[in-house]
Amino acid sequence: MLESPEFKSAKRFTSETMRQYSPRGLLVYVLALALIPAVVIGLVKGHVLSVLVNAGAFALYCLAAVCLRRGLRAENPAPQDRLLRVSKWPLKLCAAVLVAITTGLLAVLNLKLGLLMAALYAGGAFLGMYLSYGFDRRTSKPIAAAHGYSGEEIRQTLAAALAIIKDIEQSNRNIMHSELNQRIEKICEIAEGVVTELETDPRGIRRARKFLNVYLENVQQVIQGYADTHRQAGSQALEQNFRQALDAIESAFQEQQQKLLEDDVFDLDVKIEVLTQQLKREGIL
Repeated sequence: MLESPEFKSAKRFTSETMRQYSPRGLLVYVLALALIPAVVIGLVKGHVLSVLVNAGAFALYCLAAVCLRRGLRAENPAPQDRLLRVSKWPLKLCAAVLVAITTGLLAVLNLKLGLLMAALYAGGAFLGMYLSYGFDRRTSKPIAAAHGYSGEEIRQTLAAALAIIKDIEQSNRNIMHSELNQRIEKICEIAEGVVTELETDPRGIRRARKFLNVYLENVQQVIQGYADTHRQAGSQALEQNFRQALDAIESAFQEQQQKLLEDDVFDLDVKIEVLTQQLKREGIL
């Protein structure tokens, strides 16, 4: 059974929200919060060293939590962010090391334990981080070179295209019109399909380069412009022109998908150029 456009859009929005506000990794913040009473007590009693130790440990635990949550998000990026360059630092491992060092220091400075016991505390904290969250997985799949473009150049081009699609989706949320929302969502799905095909088989990058670098950005400007103006100066004529523009855009996007399978892209380039000039004449672009 086919999903309705509304359901697809809602599911994607929910997925992105859950990814951004996932509770995973928040436990490390609890370790930091547990030190606040110790800092307050140290201030009341005038124990400067105690305040410095516990405040420093609080900062290190918070830094570990930030690294951990960024590492977790990097392992499960949003679809439009999957081609962005991952951090060169193993963030989850850095978080585990910070937690282990901080725990060991607290064992020595606060609990007055010996170095051996402090090392056991630190090792236990490190093991707990590993069992709870694991370490960083470096599983990014390289993109093959094609038609004189290196794999890195192709990755950057596709990542930029996905960023534009993400901007289009953001603009779409500012348009309060369910029919237009569904049509823009369909256009984004087609554009993502083009990027996915090129990611799988980059040999079509030469035929799609103008589409990715020029036309997709023009479409983003069209939709962003309409999102900015339709509420202040809404009119039937403007809405009708925009609806016709969406018809032409969707048709061109579908044709781009088909042209990836062919060798001759000249006809599509001409159609894209004609449509761009038409949008400019109508004041949409």
